[in-house]
Amino acid sequence: MTLDPILDRLADLGGDRLLVALVGPPASGKSTLAEALVAQLGDAALLPMDGFHLDDRILTPRGDRPRKGAPHTFDIGGLSRVLDGLRAGEDVYHPIFDRSREIAIAGAGHIPAAIRTVVVEGNWLLLDEPGWRDLGPWDLTVRLDVPDEVLRARLADRWANLAPAEAAAKIDGNDLPNAARVRDGSRPADVVLGV
Repeated sequence: MTLDPILDRLADLGGDRLLVALVGPPASGKSTLAEALVAQLGDAALLPMDGFHLDDRILTPRGDRPRKGAPHTFDIGGLSRVLDGLRAGEDVYHPIFDRSREIAIAGAGHIPAAIRTVVVEGNWLLLDEPGWRDLGPWDLTVRLDVPDEVLRARLADRWANLAPAEAAAKIDGNDLPNAARVRDGSRPADVVLGV
């Protein structure tokens, strides 16, 4: 997947700090593309939305653990406050999600005030629903468009370490419904990249 359409749009933007929203369904390649974009830009940092996952100690009593990754399982207020700090040009610390332990680690990421471009990566950044639609304004929005059959294959690889029934529950009960919600419920993006 080429970065050129994103780089071309960024080259036309002015300002001291730019916030780029990179969205797409689970297993669409957001993290890989975001990391490549940050590396290419040089004067850039990555803010993964996954750091704002609510902890299992909150989700489990609510009955939301099986839906971890759905919009209501994130700390949208915390994300909004971090974005406000970034827009103000501040030096910002943020949580990072450790997938191997299924927990967010507070203060594990740092974006210095001198960084010009921040690539924010996540499923729901353009979701046209209360709270989520208020996360902007964004200087540039990018959406990955990946066919369901490709997502299913990637998700099967992601959950290959689980028992088949558990993997199927994650894929069909959470990940693919989330993918449909990203596709059908997001606002239009400035740049759409297909696979």
